[in-house]
Amino acid sequence: MYYVNKEQIAHRLAAVPEVAEGLRLSTQAWDGGLMMGLVQERCLHLAIEIVTDVGSYLIDGFIMRDASSYDDIIEINHEEKVFDASIYEVLRQLVTLRKPLVQDYFSWNRGELHPLSSDLPEILERFADQVSAYVDRELAPFTNQEDRGTE
Repeated sequence: MYYVNKEQIAHRLAAVPEVAEGLRLSTQAWDGGLMMGLVQERCLHLAIEIVTDVGSYLIDGFIMRDASSYDDIIEINHEEKVFDASIYEVLRQLVTLRKPLVQDYFSWNRGELHPLSSDLPEILERFADQVSAYVDRELAPFTNQEDRGTE
């Protein structure tokens, strides 16, 4: 039987609304200033961590093929039909930002609104919904078996 750490997945997905709201607010109030630049930067970074953490938990829990990179985490989850193609395309673009945000942060242009910032809130919300649906769907046969065993 699979061991899917639903608790850790849920904790990470619970951060999606705040990250999405942070991106929406920074996009709406964009002024090219330091504060909005830092809000956007942190929200993009958190979005990357959420999708890669959740993707890794799914890969481990459902015994999918091993990932060799952040991009691979996204690709494997897409291949396993965790989320649809439109989400996959955006998440592939998102994970390419990890190195610039985490390692090359000193050269990140905080004065520029990143193109993903306006589309990402909806994508993150759809990601969370589709991940939850995937987990429920994949674990349903086991849940039903457990229910029958307790009758």
